[in-house]
Amino acid sequence: MGEHFPAARFAAKRVAGALLVLLVLSVALYALFYLVPGDPARLACGERCSPAQVTQVRERLGLDQPVYAQYLHFLQGLFAGREFGSGSAVQHCGAPCLGLSHQNDEAVTSLILQALPVTVSLALGAMVVWLVLGVGTGLLSALRRGGVTERVLTVLTLAGTGTPVFILGLLLLMVVCAYLRWLPFPSYVPLSQDPEQWAWNMLLPWLTLGLFESAKYARLTRSSTLEVLAEDHIRTFRAYGVSERAVVTRHALRGALPPVVALSAVDLGSMMGGAMLTESLFGLPGLGRLLIESVNRVDLPVVVGVVLVIGAAVVLASALADVLYALADRRVALS
Repeated sequence: MGEHFPAARFAAKRVAGALLVLLVLSVALYALFYLVPGDPARLACGERCSPAQVTQVRERLGLDQPVYAQYLHFLQGLFAGREFGSGSAVQHCGAPCLGLSHQNDEAVTSLILQALPVTVSLALGAMVVWLVLGVGTGLLSALRRGGVTERVLTVLTLAGTGTPVFILGLLLLMVVCAYLRWLPFPSYVPLSQDPEQWAWNMLLPWLTLGLFESAKYARLTRSSTLEVLAEDHIRTFRAYGVSERAVVTRHALRGALPPVVALSAVDLGSMMGGAMLTESLFGLPGLGRLLIESVNRVDLPVVVGVVLVIGAAVVLASALADVLYALADRRVALS
């Protein structure tokens, strides 16, 4: 039981550090978007509003209070909800409240929850693709090292690493949809409406992101596997007559997977905001498209909310990656 304490302490430290980073991130975002030149109340009301209307909007949103009080109300909304306005015009925003959209007075949390399943499904599907293709290609390269197969796979890996994701998506659209006509051009269908059509329309976005990332995982798996294959216990297995395939798949892979798993956790979090080009290309109503549209409309509460959610996903995924790596290698937890 005691041997698990170092890993538990390590995990607690990483979680505490992640929460501190999130607090600093929220302060930085609030300062960046609400202390920049310009009047948020004027942006929320519109250019044609009279000074009296701008004043009413400022009071309703609490922008007439000191900056520190506005930030404390922002934190209060995250954990306990908050109210906007007063009297009969009061509008309640339940926790976690990220504010109200300047465009339609809709809760920012509701807008994010509408887009979040699209981005999460895109990231999870792409992760399955990059793990299957990347780890499989890396293992095959390690098994066939020094041969023609390894050289071909190395060239393909370098090509995949150097091809921008937007170009890769366009190529897939032209080849699969326009030239071969294996699939119709994607048109997003909600999972709850038609699961089969949802999967078919998500296939190309999954492949686009997955193929782009799989090149990195192929290189990482190959280098990690070859590094483990050079260790002393692997030589012992070979000396006892264990086949090379069994040495790689049963023993070397077990030691090579921890960095792959840790990097997958980080990339999964990064995909929450890093898939904007893919979402725009395939018309997916995810967080990336919501962020772009909100920036174009200067809808500050939505921008702050989306960036905070994306930042939280990246920070928590990094903490999870550290914990997973520590569980796989106890020396990390003891360091």
